Amino acid sequence: MPLNTGHSISMFTGLIEKKGKITSIRPGAAMRLAVDLEELAGGVEPGDSIAINGACLTVTALAGSVVFFDVVAESLRRTALSDLRPGDRVNIERALRAGDRLGGHFVQGHVDGIGTISGRTTTGGEYLLHISAPRGVTDNMIEKGSVAVDGISLTVASLSDEAFSIALVPHTLKHTTIGDKPDGSRVNIETDMLGKWVKKLLAPRAGQGITKDFLKEHGF
Repeated sequence: MPLNTGHSISMFTGLIEKKGKITSIRPGAAMRLAVDLEELAGGVEPGDSIAINGACLTVTALAGSVVFFDVVAESLRRTALSDLRPGDRVNIERALRAGDRLGGHFVQGHVDGIGTISGRTTTGGEYLLHISAPRGVTDNMIEKGSVAVDGISLTVASLSDEAFSIALVPHTLKHTTIGDKPDGSRVNIETDMLGKWVKKLLAPRAGQGITKDFLKEHGF
């Protein structure tokens, strides 16, 4: 079941605004995570939603450009946030506001599962990152479809039962953390929300086929 690590319904695009720096981590019943947003901190207030490596978290306090989040045990168990250490860089995206452009795909900040970087290949200028993931996560993917990896809107280049690959362009490698992660690193995965809704919609009709009347009934 997907996990919403924040406390409000927010929407993101998977277009990373900045690589923020973890300034401190205080363990406890709820891990206190401090992230320096630098210039992105302007206008941020307690209660705002911000995606940290693709997990929607709620700002609980601010000190200058540093914002604080309380990450509960369930969130730590269901995401890769527990792997973070002071000094690490994380992908930052603030929640969409009315009138903002949607340049990636619809991302909720609800982590569906944790994947593991299994390798990478570079051929003819193409950079492919290979990620292993649980079958329950890959079942919601399609080749050439969208997926958010650590909050980054990416396209599935290839897909198998428990693994997928994504093609990374130089801009993504430079402006996000994904290219800096060594093999074996865990990453947060959120599959395309539209695909999940379609799968749920079609589940009761398994083996029955899709008819014109069925599509019309459901607004297609």
